[in-house]
Amino acid sequence: MEVSFLRGLLLVFLTVRTSADDGQVTYVSELSSKPAQKLSKYGWYGNVRLQRFHIPEETAIARWLFSVTKGHNFNCGQHNVTIHIQWGSPPVINPVTSAFPNSTLWSPCLSLTLPVTSQSSMTFNISDPAPGDWYVAAHLPEDDGRIEQKGFPSCSYFFQPQLSVRRAVDTPVLQQGSFLTQTAAPDSPARLKLYVPEFASSLSVLVADCSSEGAESGNCSLVLRIGSASLQQGPVTVNCSGISCSAALSNPPWHTWLRVVVESSQVNRTLTFSIVSNYTVGCKPKSVGLKADDDISRLRGNSSDANSTSTGNSSVVTDAATFSNESASLVALLSASACVWSIPVLYEEVDVLSIRFTPVNGPNISVTNTHPTLLTYPLHIQATGGTLNLQLTLNSTNATLGNSSSVVACLSPWAPVTELNHSQPCRTALFGGYGVAVNASVNKSVLRLPFPQSTTWYLTLQLVCNSSNCGNTSVVSVVPEVFISACVEDCGTYGECRLLRSYSYLYAACVCKAGWSGWGCTDDSTAQSYGHQLTSTLLLTLSNLFFLPAIVVAVKRCYITEASVYLFTMFFSTFYHACDQPGVAVLCIMDYDTLQYCDFLGSICAIWVTILCMARIKDTFKYTLFMLGALLIAMSMQLDRKGLWNLLGPILCAILFMVIVWVYRGVRRRHCYPPSWQRWVFYLIPGGLCALIGVCLYIFAETEDNYYYTHSLWHILVASCVVFLLPPKEKHKESLGWSRGWSWNWNWSWSWSWRPRVCGYTLCQSDKDELYTVT
Repeated sequence: MEVSFLRGLLLVFLTVRTSADDGQVTYVSELSSKPAQKLSKYGWYGNVRLQRFHIPEETAIARWLFSVTKGHNFNCGQHNVTIHIQWGSPPVINPVTSAFPNSTLWSPCLSLTLPVTSQSSMTFNISDPAPGDWYVAAHLPEDDGRIEQKGFPSCSYFFQPQLSVRRAVDTPVLQQGSFLTQTAAPDSPARLKLYVPEFASSLSVLVADCSSEGAESGNCSLVLRIGSASLQQGPVTVNCSGISCSAALSNPPWHTWLRVVVESSQVNRTLTFSIVSNYTVGCKPKSVGLKADDDISRLRGNSSDANSTSTGNSSVVTDAATFSNESASLVALLSASACVWSIPVLYEEVDVLSIRFTPVNGPNISVTNTHPTLLTYPLHIQATGGTLNLQLTLNSTNATLGNSSSVVACLSPWAPVTELNHSQPCRTALFGGYGVAVNASVNKSVLRLPFPQSTTWYLTLQLVCNSSNCGNTSVVSVVPEVFISACVEDCGTYGECRLLRSYSYLYAACVCKAGWSGWGCTDDSTAQSYGHQLTSTLLLTLSNLFFLPAIVVAVKRCYITEASVYLFTMFFSTFYHACDQPGVAVLCIMDYDTLQYCDFLGSICAIWVTILCMARIKDTFKYTLFMLGALLIAMSMQLDRKGLWNLLGPILCAILFMVIVWVYRGVRRRHCYPPSWQRWVFYLIPGGLCALIGVCLYIFAETEDNYYYTHSLWHILVASCVVFLLPPKEKHKESLGWSRGWSWNWNWSWSWSWRPRVCGYTLCQSDKDELYTVT
């Protein structure tokens, strides 16, 4: 496959000067591309190919080109590639429509479907996209459960996204309270930007003195847009007519640049207008709990003490009188000097995708009915690959809420919601929030957000009463626990949380087992019962006992080395499959990787020594090939133990060597080798059929649903073919291979056999090639 796209980031600066009527805005084009990646069928989030793109500020239009190329010329039919796009964080997807864990919320993403035959492509355009990181995820349809052997030819598809953007590099800045004259045409809108500082409670944009050449007086149609498009949230749009119009935003995003676009609604008419912006700072939060002389060591000590004491009933204040006095003084302080009570939060990185936020003055937070309480949680881009968890607990030790009272909380990105009541929605001007509440009957509330946006999150708390006042309870204590975890509740009993990587970006997802599914492996609609799990474990482990007849036959025929290899294979295959089970019926006697390595190594070595034993070569050559093959097989298992050719390679080499030896003997003796037709009919052909059926089952028939009995049948067939294929005992060979030793007969009798010794050496018979005979 030819790959003509760039690997990395390619910047192509195409500077274009527009006409003088558009405010002399200069546009620059930039192109970025990612390497092609092989797509996989969707079974869990690890099968998704995730790509991250960055869209700069002031981008007017972004265009994605998605290309899918078929890797082989097989007739695979038509497949649909699903593409998900989301701004700010990786998309949370659910292609198999499984259930999400309780209290888990997410924002839907944009999903596109691309039909693919041999090579297909599609484009997706978005105007005025939100600046920042955009994530593109792609995958094939749901996995059918078939186990494909690595290295075996199969249908493969490669996905490559490419992004081109066109941005204005000299966008005029709309200053606070200063009018700016602009022009707008249908094909060339006026683009401006304004800065919203922190603590801004409202924002307004006014368009005045609008005029159009050749139009009637007062007839000035235009469209005013504030904000950017993020697929989940669009800009605020106002259709204007007349000479002036305005747009107002309550709770605009803090500490960010907002895009303002004015377009003309009149065909072939250019508008001239004046525009101005104003923002209002309603109030500034009052910081409580942090002093100028506080150092990080003291804060960390307080947070550690707070965490240790919050494991029980999450109560730090044990003296009710002390709590009441402190609460009363704080309420008086707030009433006199501030409208929002801001609690400083300590940010601690515990591990990869593990961040803990702790209030500096302990886990208990006082909440009043007169002023909201605000906590701030900054999330960097490294935290967006995990799960944002909020657990709000009502501390009823010191104060009791009435039936009509509750503590309302709103978790919102970019800006806080400073007014909370039962009728006020938990959302800001451009972004939605997530609301929770606790009361006397429900004293704990949990909220989980997979893949949160990389921004500052704000938690607003306030005591809300249905009546005009809250009576004697004006201050209550709650414990807000906010932290970042890799997965939702560590994926539960039937899941495993795995850390994934897309270039330098890290994210986590759950891989489920035993038929469980869902984002947190909590959907038991297709879960396996305990009886099914136990049956699977017993079949896969006890089927290895079919190696016992092979071991007995090998020992009786004096193939001690071969018998030891079969014993090694039986032992490690049994305990590997006992440890490899997806459910709770699991037994691991050592590290899983060690068991897997020994199982794969023993299986290939067992086939290797059996075929070489059938060749009937001299012991010196045979044991040399045993050792050489074992070393090479061990090396290949370390490189790639699941590769198909690591299984077929030794088998084919051993068969080729055996055939060469047999042909040489047949040509030299001028008759077929082995010469006995009984040996062919009753031993070689049945053994070869067992081996062929077993290999076909292993390569072609195994699926995730039938694995426990098809793989058990593979164990039985491989062990049975060894019994058929092992050659009979050589007549001239001593029992157990010793020159002075004992013979082991089926009646378990022991007899000593002595040979004459000359100068300390035993006189041995000459090794002669023996023909196969039927025993």
